Amino acid sequence: MPTDRGTIPALTRWGFSADADLVYRALNLLGPADGRRLARELGLARIRTKAALDELAAAGATVAAGSTWGARPPAEVVRRLRRRPSPPPPAAERWRQHFATIDGIAAACRPEMPGRLWPTRAATRKRVAQLATGERHEHLTINNEPVVSAESKSAGEPLDRRLAARGVRLRVIARGEIAAGTMPLGPVRHIAAPPVKLMVFDRQVALFPADPLDLERGYVEVADRGFVAALCTLFERLWDEGLDPYRRQEVFPIDLSPRESALVGLLALGHTDLTAAEELGLSPRTVAYTMRALMDRLGVQNRFQLALALGAAGAVRPEPWTTEENGPR
Repeated sequence: MPTDRGTIPALTRWGFSADADLVYRALNLLGPADGRRLARELGLARIRTKAALDELAAAGATVAAGSTWGARPPAEVVRRLRRRPSPPPPAAERWRQHFATIDGIAAACRPEMPGRLWPTRAATRKRVAQLATGERHEHLTINNEPVVSAESKSAGEPLDRRLAARGVRLRVIARGEIAAGTMPLGPVRHIAAPPVKLMVFDRQVALFPADPLDLERGYVEVADRGFVAALCTLFERLWDEGLDPYRRQEVFPIDLSPRESALVGLLALGHTDLTAAEELGLSPRTVAYTMRALMDRLGVQNRFQLALALGAAGAVRPEPWTTEENGPR
């Protein structure tokens, strides 16, 4: 029978998971019990109960006799915890907590899965640059931050431009209010509340925050094939559910005039301003003014960004147009 052991402390203040805190309280109230009974009494999955017991045992908060577990007295546990430093949970435990609410991901988090913790955002940015240097095919990004800082923007945009220039396909899932104010260098989808912040490099390596509530605690890098595949599956599901900001009922919201459409189509085929002007019967200055006005309207800084935006949206399409002097062309 359980005995009166005084106030039971909240173990979460020392970095324990909510499951471990719940199991410790149950052992104090129920008395010694095996994992099966604890799982049944608490309504927890057996695997979560076992992980909580392992976490408590590692901290010396429980004692085991065969398959039965008992709780050390709260006062003794508190003394033990106060004497030890409070390190953050190991990377594998962070993964489990981070993805516990995402379908199909938590099951891919194995305790033995290799990974590396980059302890700061600065260290993470250096690692991102290293990984991006070797990318050849596809870069996937999920951004769930409510606001993109100027520092993050200045660090990310040059990297994205280099990837796009090498032909690496960039796809971005972001909160709607973020994506609406940026000009991505590839296709984008809006999600009201993306469940995770994530980068995947060529579907081989993934990076995500070690602590979803404090990005300054660093990022976890993982190359486990099954886990990265699960993250890619998550990305594709969110991609399919997301809203394409460039289309509303399959209608592109940027209407190009016939002159703009014809000019953009020629430039996309490799014409220079001079040869496009000759082809369309315009002056080179008119071509330059037309392109500048189009960039200003779309909010892009240069023709490279303009080409990516129009190409991703399928807006480059030849159309007939007329001049007062020459009629249809």
